[in-house]
Amino acid sequence: MTKPADEPTSSLCKHPSFSPISKTLSFPPPQSSQTRKNLLKTSSKNPISDVISSIESNPDDQNSLFDYNDDDDDKPREECGVVGIYGDPEASRLCYLALHALQHRGQEGAGIVVAAPDGVLKSVTGVGLVSEVFNESKLDQLPGNNAIGHVRYSTAGQSMLKNVQPFVAGYRFGRVGVAHNGNVVNYQTLRHELEENGSIFGTSSDTEVVLHLIAISKQRPFFLRIIEACEKLKGAYSMVFITEDKLVAVRDPLGFRPLVMGRRSNGAIVFASETCALDLIEATYEREVNPGEVLVIDEDGIQSLCLMPHSEPKSCIFEHIYFSLPNSIVFGMSVYESRRKFGEILAMEAPVDCDVVIAVPDSGVVAALGYAAKAGVPFQQGLIRSHYVGRTFIEPSQKIRDFGVKLKLSPVRAVLDGKRVVVVDDSIVRGTTSSKIVRLLKEAGAKEVHMRIASPPIIASCYYGVDTPSSEELISNRMNVEEIRDYIGSDSLAFLGIDSLKKMLDGNSGNFCYACFSGKYPVQPSGKVKRVGDFVDDGLNGSVESIDGGWLHGTKDRNEKDVDINNEQDHKVRV
Repeated sequence: MTKPADEPTSSLCKHPSFSPISKTLSFPPPQSSQTRKNLLKTSSKNPISDVISSIESNPDDQNSLFDYNDDDDDKPREECGVVGIYGDPEASRLCYLALHALQHRGQEGAGIVVAAPDGVLKSVTGVGLVSEVFNESKLDQLPGNNAIGHVRYSTAGQSMLKNVQPFVAGYRFGRVGVAHNGNVVNYQTLRHELEENGSIFGTSSDTEVVLHLIAISKQRPFFLRIIEACEKLKGAYSMVFITEDKLVAVRDPLGFRPLVMGRRSNGAIVFASETCALDLIEATYEREVNPGEVLVIDEDGIQSLCLMPHSEPKSCIFEHIYFSLPNSIVFGMSVYESRRKFGEILAMEAPVDCDVVIAVPDSGVVAALGYAAKAGVPFQQGLIRSHYVGRTFIEPSQKIRDFGVKLKLSPVRAVLDGKRVVVVDDSIVRGTTSSKIVRLLKEAGAKEVHMRIASPPIIASCYYGVDTPSSEELISNRMNVEEIRDYIGSDSLAFLGIDSLKKMLDGNSGNFCYACFSGKYPVQPSGKVKRVGDFVDDGLNGSVESIDGGWLHGTKDRNEKDVDINNEQDHKVRV
């Protein structure tokens, strides 16, 4: 049973300055060379991936129209970022700027919803970057003091406009808008139940399930509908809701995805996925929205309630490794300081004689600085990144080797020629980009190339709002470190040890999710699971059921058969 904030609740959901209604809106201070074929045939370190059939691929099959993101931007991707603003006359413009600051979290679509003075929720959404979706005239269409915003990422097909958030829907007592960061792992089960009872879905997004659950709830007032809906969700969700007169922020009980709160000098309340968004609009960071917390803001002030308390959060460690900007504070910790320490640990645990330390920009820079400082070796810019690369380029008919990487990264021969080079990157996913970078550096004259990776090996897919490949495609799930080194062609290779990572986090180590490094999931996916970012997410054609080839049979218990909880057919898990 959900308790209001004035009743005893878990300390994770309570906050000393939050009475059920606080009209002052005050906050306290923040406390031999391997081939791709061999890669797929080697034994798996992640048991979930053993159920996957082999992928047939031809790396030499290239099209003249080249989409570099398919292969050469070989990184996990955050699915989206959210913003919420309450009590500012320029809410839509501030939301627009905050989304700019969160653009790294999603580049395929953006949207803003405002509560207009006449009580109507007005929305502008579009496919593309924030600067492409919005202009002065569109922002003029969004008057009001309260707003929510969203930037979205998708990987396959095209980013369909109908799937761009925030979503707005009507129900019996009004209208509600929602922006969501995360992934609901029981989405298919909930959707099936809702459809059985007559619900009709217009998208394939798990966020739409939340709106349906709110609509069918019998709870009053409105925020209790949100709480009842969220109690049925499993997985990761940091969400902001808007109605005609309220703004609501919610974070799942395990706190997988970040959500922070701040305040502008005029008293306006701001929620965002990262503190970098607060900085741009001159809002002061106050604290995180706690795991399992629901914050309701209206003209009476702030009401804090507890969802389902959990004794130990499981926040995504990859926010500190790769996703978040270095100038952000995420999960109460400086991202910059975390990455610098990752680099220092690598220098101590995996030293090598070298002349220069360089980074794979941009996410490897801070870790490289830490490595160089601890190793006593100069850091230099050996790779220059182009920030003006579009999604698709027309490649010349005479193929250019490593075309996608060369579009984005240019080696500096003056730094590399004749040198023993340590190159620091944040992660290795498939290994395709790393092998091309090593080749690029050696072609530019590097005498030796030593790869240092500021994260443990990734052996498992993420189900909590991160777009990662299937486990079969993860090179660390199929090869040991020496095999990967041989595959990418470097002279040496070392990863940040997971034990060293946890030691660096010290007392906070138990509060993070390491599923991508261990295959041990804090919330087990059940039934059919939507894997974030693949073609199912875009709802391009027909129903989810019509794309059954996108789902794979799950692992069986040694003593039991897999049974689908809905129809007693084979239980299927998307990995």
